[in-house]
Amino acid sequence: MKRNFIIALVLAFFWNAMPLFSQCKMENTAFSDNETLEYTLHFNWKFIWLKAGSATMTTTRSSWKGKDCYESHLITRTSKKLDKFFAMRDTLLSIVSPEMLPQYYRKAANEGGKYYVDQVWYDYRNGETHLKQHYLNRKGVGRDTSHVSKECIYDMLSMMLCARSYDAARFKPGDKLVFPMADGRKVESTTLVYRGKKNFKMEETGVKYRCLVFSFVEYEGKEEKEIITFYVTDDANHMPVRIDMFLRFGTAKAFLSSAKGLRNPSTSIIK
Repeated sequence: MKRNFIIALVLAFFWNAMPLFSQCKMENTAFSDNETLEYTLHFNWKFIWLKAGSATMTTTRSSWKGKDCYESHLITRTSKKLDKFFAMRDTLLSIVSPEMLPQYYRKAANEGGKYYVDQVWYDYRNGETHLKQHYLNRKGVGRDTSHVSKECIYDMLSMMLCARSYDAARFKPGDKLVFPMADGRKVESTTLVYRGKKNFKMEETGVKYRCLVFSFVEYEGKEEKEIITFYVTDDANHMPVRIDMFLRFGTAKAFLSSAKGLRNPSTSIIK
């Protein structure tokens, strides 16, 4: 699961060390309530690059339990050609408050014939984050868990929304960022490594961006294994424009193809 595009996109934004609950509220400075980001997916199969599918993320203004909120959807689909090797149909939903506190998360996934649904409900009381988690497998068997913490806890999509408003100017190449992530079964720490800045030209659109480069890594003992490398615009939008995924069965890449309703000027574009 960690190696699919959904995880890649979510990890395509930076995070700082785990903040305490009292620091969870924050101001959104990165995205509007009418933003749409579209991506094309490409997969390398025996030295041949194939167009693998598409992904779309939309964020709008909505309500949750009678209160104002942001509602974000992320949908990924592999192409018919790639479906023969690995079919993926993922739909994610995240609801966050105007102060960027997660309220609800749902992921319905069909990945290579493996179907499951993750759900997370958030509650905040007594200075703590309370999670109610539910996991449903392909056989229709469900499992409920819970988690309580004095730290901020996020799912894949709310983590991305919040992280876009963080300032990465203080990061130095080699810095490691550790943060918590919840799904329908557990809460676990994830590690990002900041690689520095790099300019990148989009092959399909020809647009050149000034980017911050990050890697998602796993550890086998003391050995660091790079799983994903991603390029994030070095401007107030903090928008991922390229994502490289190193999978067990090949390499995949995602490229930004369209961005509408951006909150801030795209000052990272190099002309």
